[in-house]
Amino acid sequence: MVHDDGPVGLDGLKVSFDDERAVAGAGVALVATLALRLGLEALAGQVVRLRQGRPGAANAARKVMALLYAMVLGADSIDDTGVLGAGRTDRLLGGWVPAPSTLGTFLRAFTFGHVRQLDKLLGEALERAWKLGAGPGEERLVVDVDSFVGQVCGRLKQGAAHGYTGLLGYHPLLATRADTREVLHVRLRKGSANTQKGALRFIEELIARVGRAGAIGEKLLRADSGFWSIKAFERLEKAGWRYSIGVRMQKGVREAVEAISEGAWQAIDYPAGGEAQIAETAYGGRRLVVRRTRLLGAQAELWPDWRHFAFITNRDEEIALVESEHREHAVVEQVIADLKDQALAHFPSGQFNAIGAWAVLACLAHNLLRWTQLLGLSDTTVRAARTLRRRLIGLPGRLTRHARGFTLHLPARWPWRAAFTEALTRIRALPSMA
Repeated sequence: MVHDDGPVGLDGLKVSFDDERAVAGAGVALVATLALRLGLEALAGQVVRLRQGRPGAANAARKVMALLYAMVLGADSIDDTGVLGAGRTDRLLGGWVPAPSTLGTFLRAFTFGHVRQLDKLLGEALERAWKLGAGPGEERLVVDVDSFVGQVCGRLKQGAAHGYTGLLGYHPLLATRADTREVLHVRLRKGSANTQKGALRFIEELIARVGRAGAIGEKLLRADSGFWSIKAFERLEKAGWRYSIGVRMQKGVREAVEAISEGAWQAIDYPAGGEAQIAETAYGGRRLVVRRTRLLGAQAELWPDWRHFAFITNRDEEIALVESEHREHAVVEQVIADLKDQALAHFPSGQFNAIGAWAVLACLAHNLLRWTQLLGLSDTTVRAARTLRRRLIGLPGRLTRHARGFTLHLPARWPWRAAFTEALTRIRALPSMA
């Protein structure tokens, strides 16, 4: 009831946290159903093995699932996982959920080897999701490899350091799928790590992972100049991958670019106030594609010279297509933004291996959101993780029991009711991968 002067009795409204049937983020039922079809909890029990007697080692699979569900609901710290104990949320998720302090102890028990176990969980979950229909199959797979700086504020973070950006934090490696924004591989590194540190092994593991997951069509890897490496070129060529990887304008490259004749440059579209041209040559026996840009008009008086951006590729298509698709590598930034808007807003532990485990689980939680859309909705338009959470996950609900069954009551007139219902129906129809 609303009067002209506003809501009735708002100042006198009584508040009581006493609804035992309420569910925090009732849409997590979608993700829990998908996790059940993927057999994630059983898989985690097989893969994640902490030594018995080690603090936090018991019930590892359940703790992994609790962390994933909390992250899907928006947790970016260990304390945030307490949301799982609200009302009947735990019943919706299958029963007992650990307290935040228990999950903190669990993460601090991880060694580097245990982080690798979680990495295996990420890879096998990807394989199962792709077999259910989320994968590229025979279609072309475009993978973007990049690194990013995960900033932290405290100085009691093991491995945090000032890197090339001058910010205190970590410097993870990340591989993503361009069309769906899934995370294919991740590796936490110290903040002082050079971009290429561990990159070759990372690429080798990535090649093996997508092969096991069932990607049998053409594969293209894109990366910026931080990943320029002859060994990387050779490894990708041996695996039959296409690639376009940026190169730095060092002396040899600059000389090759300067040797391009003026007649070889062709204009491409560019925003008003500037112009861009592309051309190609060879460097080290490989195809070198170059884009150059400069300003026009009054601004050109300040920066009149051409700026050059080059990359090496083994693609043989027309130069305009190859160059424009290489620039689309920037879509990886959308995944990084999603991760930083979710569980990787900061790195909530002081121990490096605990943070490494958190990072892998953050990427798996991100993928669960992506797979909920890919496998559950006919509309697969890529949307920000925040949008998916708002529309499908973070809706209020109550879980009631009657006639030996449960009913999840959701808000009437929910704007995205049709999408939620479609996703639940489709996910329930998936075969079990357990």
